[in-house]
Amino acid sequence: MPELPEVETIKRELAENVLGEEITAVKINRVEVIKEPSWPQFKKEIIGQEVEKVIRRGKLLILKLKKEKFLVIHLRMTGWLHYGESQERARVIFNFSNGKALNYMDSRLLGHLRLRKNYKDLDFLKKLGPEIFQLTAEQFRQMVEPKKGNIKALIMNQNFIAGVGNIYAQEALFLAKIDPRRRANSLSGSEIKKLYQNLKAVLTEAVKYRGSSVDSYRDLSGEAGGMEKRLKVYGKKNEPCPVCKTFLKKVVVAGRGTCFCPRCQK
Repeated sequence: MPELPEVETIKRELAENVLGEEITAVKINRVEVIKEPSWPQFKKEIIGQEVEKVIRRGKLLILKLKKEKFLVIHLRMTGWLHYGESQERARVIFNFSNGKALNYMDSRLLGHLRLRKNYKDLDFLKKLGPEIFQLTAEQFRQMVEPKKGNIKALIMNQNFIAGVGNIYAQEALFLAKIDPRRRANSLSGSEIKKLYQNLKAVLTEAVKYRGSSVDSYRDLSGEAGGMEKRLKVYGKKNEPCPVCKTFLKKVVVAGRGTCFCPRCQK
């Protein structure tokens, strides 16, 4: 699933390419991905709209359109966007006044599109927690300290912290030397501070390298991200730890496969 760095990469690329462009036509190949309004109304209302702004909130993309409408794109597990020529496998194709097309790709049809007057009243968004960059170290400590669940599940919970998923939770916990199975309320103040610092660091690095293409994620031009080559533990079961050379273990935490170093992470 695209996480904050992947969605931020797409947001920046969209801002470079579609701001000020008008949507001249829409082709809907799979109506299931249109959640609101009905697909005929969606098509009717979006044609002729001009893109004014591109917004990201957590893992969600929002295109602010000129006539007081917002196109909300939730990529979820397998969704991605391709900009350029129309793609035969696209679920929805938006044609722009510059002759280019924005293709919504989604092999498993898990994502969805919405066109609405206000995106902020979506239940999903109202429940979304702050992003780590919006918090001070002290605010993060106060949030973590009373929680009884395991720390990996906590930082992946979008209602707690928005934008962190399985990849970057594993990476940040490794860098902070924290076992992903630890209960949040067992962490010391210094451990919570290290986690805060490393969450910010790994997300910043991943944005710099345009995300990780460990599954279906691609940038707008269809290129893979560069962060996958820099990951320390994600997907590296039985490989040597980059710090101590102990073989990395894989366990299931919060329903997701999780790699960690049994020696470095305590």
